[in-house]
Amino acid sequence: MSAARAERLVNLVLCLMSTRQYLTAERIRSIVPGYAEAAGDEAFFRMFERDKAELRELGVPLETGHTSVFDTVEGYRIARADYELGEIELAPDEATAVALAGNLWDSPELSGAAHGALVKLRAAGVEVAETPAAAIAPGAAAGEPALAPLLAAVRTGRVVGFDHRRGGPTGEAVHRTVEPWGVVSFRGRWYLVGHDRDRDDVRCFRLSRIDGAVRATGPEGAVRIPDGVDLRALVRASAGPRPVSGTARVWVAAGRATGLRRTGRERGPLTRAGRDGVEIELDVRDPAVVARWLAGHGPDVAVLDPPELAAAVRALWTAALGPAATGTGTGR
Repeated sequence: MSAARAERLVNLVLCLMSTRQYLTAERIRSIVPGYAEAAGDEAFFRMFERDKAELRELGVPLETGHTSVFDTVEGYRIARADYELGEIELAPDEATAVALAGNLWDSPELSGAAHGALVKLRAAGVEVAETPAAAIAPGAAAGEPALAPLLAAVRTGRVVGFDHRRGGPTGEAVHRTVEPWGVVSFRGRWYLVGHDRDRDDVRCFRLSRIDGAVRATGPEGAVRIPDGVDLRALVRASAGPRPVSGTARVWVAAGRATGLRRTGRERGPLTRAGRDGVEIELDVRDPAVVARWLAGHGPDVAVLDPPELAAAVRALWTAALGPAATGTGTGR
């Protein structure tokens, strides 16, 4: 779909959602940007029929009818109640995760989309506060130079070529030609999943090991993603299970951090600093990742043991406050 047609469809949807009356085709032609370029009446009606069919295929509830009994020409509108996003309810920790996801996309290519998503959530009444808890930097670095060109190649269905180092920063760089299926964040790292043409097999590539530029080749639409493919499962299988390095005891305030409570094992109720809560036990596979996760919950979570993890959480809080940090904090 061309950019001009996509813009025209968006304008058409906004127009039809903004009216309670049924608008005739001629009225739509006069007020929706994009239709004025039609060479004549026949060209406009062909364009309009294609746009109506496209909207219906996309699931937009396009209604036809007459505003009054005196109308002789059929009109169109979109019922807001049938199309608008329903009420969104997020738990506090889930709202924090949304804010973190928005902070993640800090590259120029993606920042606009992330900002728009946060604006829409706030407009829908979801509280996504930009607090120190949400300012903790997420583990997956959005600054990977290969991220934007790979996402573009996935979106357009083009084959990519790049040099990929084996086994770490000093490993040998080998050129790969890949049909990209998708990009996945897993355990704080970015991975490309796709069909490696050189090895005729499905492979996962860590983006931090890509050297130099990613070059897209061939026509758009040449790559077909298999039906039912689970990109995250492929990355998980490729990376293998991470060994448990230990356990941590954590206090969680009552009614808060529900995702964290589901992950851990509850040991019983525990009151801390006058706040009711529970003590849970977590498996620690990567202390740095767990520290970032816990720090994102702010004062609703406290590390009871081990002291090294509590110190890591305090360090993240201090880093989030930056120059404004004047105290030592209480991560335990």
